[in-house]
Amino acid sequence: MGAHHPTAFYMNSQYKREASWLIQEKYQGHLTAQAKKDLVKLAQGEPVDYLIGFVEFAGCKIDVSFRPLIPRPETEYWTLETIEELKEEGKEDIACLDMFAGSGCIGMAVLKHLPKAKIDFAEKERKLKKQILLNLKHNGFDNRGSRVLTSDVFSKVSGMYDCILANPPYIPETEQGKVQKSVVDYEPLGALFAGEDGLKYIRRFLKEAKSHLHSGGRIIMEFDSPQKSAIERLADREGYASCECRKDQYGKWRWCEIIL
Repeated sequence: MGAHHPTAFYMNSQYKREASWLIQEKYQGHLTAQAKKDLVKLAQGEPVDYLIGFVEFAGCKIDVSFRPLIPRPETEYWTLETIEELKEEGKEDIACLDMFAGSGCIGMAVLKHLPKAKIDFAEKERKLKKQILLNLKHNGFDNRGSRVLTSDVFSKVSGMYDCILANPPYIPETEQGKVQKSVVDYEPLGALFAGEDGLKYIRRFLKEAKSHLHSGGRIIMEFDSPQKSAIERLADREGYASCECRKDQYGKWRWCEIIL
């Protein structure tokens, strides 16, 4: 997608909507000197969520001041769907791992809606440990016993879990030119791109996850729609009992439940 021309973007309805939201949320409706600077940044393509500093996600307030991947509505959708399923199954005291945690938004949602759950977080980027700890504190979950691990996939993970929730990097590097410019310019590329076919981390994750799941445990994982068949083949090759892919709120294949 092409770059926004700042002048044209000022007239864009998306810009007007985001500018209004920014002024209300961050400046209580006052057009201060700093607010005007933020509006220029917005016109240049900087994501409004970074300018405001937080994102609402599944009833949690997720701080993004350390510039993690911005939580997406598609991720929120499958996270809430998973939580409802766990509730229906009576598995509210489940032990979970939020892998490729970023801001920690997925694990925060589980802690919010499943008060008896135990959640650990694993994230490769060292600076994002502070981000996750901040979000645990801001949402009142810092007394829930969660561990925040700086880990390259499972390199520093020793626990066993009933459920591993994962939003891995999955965009093929060959697709970088098709990704919205503001995403490529401002969001962490390491949380987006994953080798030539987008499966670099997913392959490793599915291979290693088996050693950290209890028998009958499950993986809930986000992926890109064109990867559906490859994900199913990988799950089968790694010896998982089943792999069920599901669609997001926009009708696209977006996430799967893989049972050990």
